[in-house]
Amino acid sequence: MKLRKYIGLLFIFLFSFFTFFPVTSLAINDSSYIWSLADESSSVSVNSDVATETTDNSLNLESGSAILIEQHTGQILYSHNIHEQLRPASVTKVMSILLIMEAIANQQISLTDSVPCSENAASMGGSQIWLDPRETLSVDDMLKAICVNSANDCVVAMSEFIAGSEEAFVQMMNDKAKELGMNDTTFKNCHGLDEDGHVTSSHDIALMSRELLNKYPNITKYTTIWMDTLRDGKSQLSNTNKLIKTYKGATGLKTGSTSLALYNLSASATRDDLSLIAVIMKAPSTKVRFSEAQKLLDYGFNKFAFKSFGKKGDLVKTIDVTKGVTSQVDVILENNSGALIEKGKDSQVSQTITLSDSFPAKITAGQKLGEATFTLDSKVLATVNLVAKEDVEKLNLFTMSKRVIYSWIDLLRS
Repeated sequence: MKLRKYIGLLFIFLFSFFTFFPVTSLAINDSSYIWSLADESSSVSVNSDVATETTDNSLNLESGSAILIEQHTGQILYSHNIHEQLRPASVTKVMSILLIMEAIANQQISLTDSVPCSENAASMGGSQIWLDPRETLSVDDMLKAICVNSANDCVVAMSEFIAGSEEAFVQMMNDKAKELGMNDTTFKNCHGLDEDGHVTSSHDIALMSRELLNKYPNITKYTTIWMDTLRDGKSQLSNTNKLIKTYKGATGLKTGSTSLALYNLSASATRDDLSLIAVIMKAPSTKVRFSEAQKLLDYGFNKFAFKSFGKKGDLVKTIDVTKGVTSQVDVILENNSGALIEKGKDSQVSQTITLSDSFPAKITAGQKLGEATFTLDSKVLATVNLVAKEDVEKLNLFTMSKRVIYSWIDLLRS
């Protein structure tokens, strides 16, 4: 009996030895084939033939400028005079809020920090909560007052708290605008009260709104508040964005109006995994502002859907590994994948997987092994890399010896 075990062990050793050393050049050739595949991956893509920019104002909007975009992809679904430079009024605060959230994320400030009120901040007109230079509010309360009540005094106090002065903060706003490609925009203040040269466009408002919602989705904790209080219940807050109460799936975002700017709105909403941002500028009345934002959102939700093709880390297939310390590796999606498509066409989307049945070791976690491509009507909607879930070390003399020893132990125990 023992003789048979030793013979079996010798066979394992000889098999492992002779199958390991002759295959090095083959492994290199296979590897070069793998890496000849496209290196680019796309987590979320758009179908440009489906959702094209509209410029003829087919919805007969009364507002001077309007745009509708899909939040995650940024694709324009409807547009009307989107690059006309207009006064944004308090929609300016979208950029101010973005910089506040950025400062929190960078741990420059925290929600519990106490923010003082300067004489300058207290002197602001327009929408405010009547800050007193002798009082302080937390960053959390300041954000609430800015998002819900559009408080000019609070946004100026926050600008001074973050940058040292409103002027320095405004420079940060313009720097961020340039970074985001907001080429129609020049900020002169952080609150939006009328000032010569303080202009933006519906296109640029959509850009900064998208950045805020995508990068800091928890901002909706504030932008979806309908009514609340500050100062231990002594100060009442009521959201200036009436869509929060009346429109299903509304997530924000910011209103603005002055006698020169007329009525502006950046309105965001999410339904069934589809997130939209509608921007209205220079509406003749507040009623028109809300009704036309709703018209744009309805247009988007009625016509389009967001089709998810998979989430980051989803298992696609388990494939064989040759000459590795383990014989298989899981192949997963590198990123989330999805696309914006016309409603009713989701069942027509086809998937093509480019992936070999086996790969030679060594394989590293995250290594690209193939691609998944999703098409509709012969048009590519999205492409996402297929990557290895874990490392697989290459079999060598040391690991082979370990395998032989473990096999020997298993034989002796049997």
